[in-house]
Amino acid sequence: MTDSVKVEILKTTATLITTAFALVAGLAWNEAIKAIISTFFKEGSAIPGYLTYAIIVTVIAVLVAVLFARSLGKLGIELDD
Repeated sequence: MTDSVKVEILKTTATLITTAFALVAGLAWNEAIKAIISTFFKEGSAIPGYLTYAIIVTVIAVLVAVLFARSLGKLGIELDD
């Protein structure tokens, strides 16, 4: 396998992983927002749990994206913007 193919595989993998974490973070925030809205209509919501989950998933997603970008940068590979 040529080096350019390996670089493209790494770029694509990094993009897919980052996108997957972004999706999870988006879904977590979706649930948090739904919980906040539902408090106006019923008692006993789970807002703290949803917000905590959303924040944790977002932090993890950002950390993984940054670590991946740094790792690829050390290999001389830049992610496309």
